Amino acid sequence: MSASVESNLARLFVDIHPPVARIALHHAPLNVIDISMMEELAQTLAEIELRADVSTLVLSGEGKAFSVGVDVAAHTPDRVQEMLAKFHAVIRALVATKKVTVAAVHRHCLGGGAELAMVCDVVYTTHSAQWGFPEIKLGCYPPVACTGLAALVGQKRASELILTGRSISGKEAAEIGLANHAVSTEKLAAAVDECLGHLRKLSPAALALTKKALYAWDSMHFDKGLARAEKIYLEDLMITADAQEGVRAFMEKREPQWREK
Repeated sequence: MSASVESNLARLFVDIHPPVARIALHHAPLNVIDISMMEELAQTLAEIELRADVSTLVLSGEGKAFSVGVDVAAHTPDRVQEMLAKFHAVIRALVATKKVTVAAVHRHCLGGGAELAMVCDVVYTTHSAQWGFPEIKLGCYPPVACTGLAALVGQKRASELILTGRSISGKEAAEIGLANHAVSTEKLAAAVDECLGHLRKLSPAALALTKKALYAWDSMHFDKGLARAEKIYLEDLMITADAQEGVRAFMEKREPQWREK
């Protein structure tokens, strides 16, 4: 019989009952994704990937939100390179995993949190959830969304969401293809469980190989695109006065004063 595992890490709740593994982000109050969470996610995903008895992974958020995104304090010039490397290692692990990934989104799903959800295979969201990529308001941009969002929602919608930083409801997220289904808050868990019920009846080997074939073309472009987005972010964007001002203004809880350079 396959072993079940339940563990509480500093930033995650992990519950593995084969064939399903569940990872819940756990960093009250809003599940900010800091360096510690990135490290725990990378390690947990690597361990799950080695388990032949697990075919499906569910990603969710504990408490008041799915996640409001990556820790803004990690965007400073002295920390941003480490932050991008560790966060994108998690993204690449989710994209490359052989497991079917299911995201369950409630309340806030913003920035890096929305990027985590969008790279999952199947996404369920509550109608009232708030999705968005607000990085432009800090003088920054979301590299994962810049790379992959257009493939999900189309170029024009992706451009609008990233360039304006506006938030949309879970209902709209489902309508434009950012999520598969929007349901009431009370029905989110049941909707995810119904999906898992279908997946449990299927061959884990067939699911894994189908995923490999399904993303064969997109994965090549995603890898190259994300590498280029990272390079522009680190070498061009983060040396601008506006990017540094945007992060400082957020930390100081004031409006940024853009210098146009």
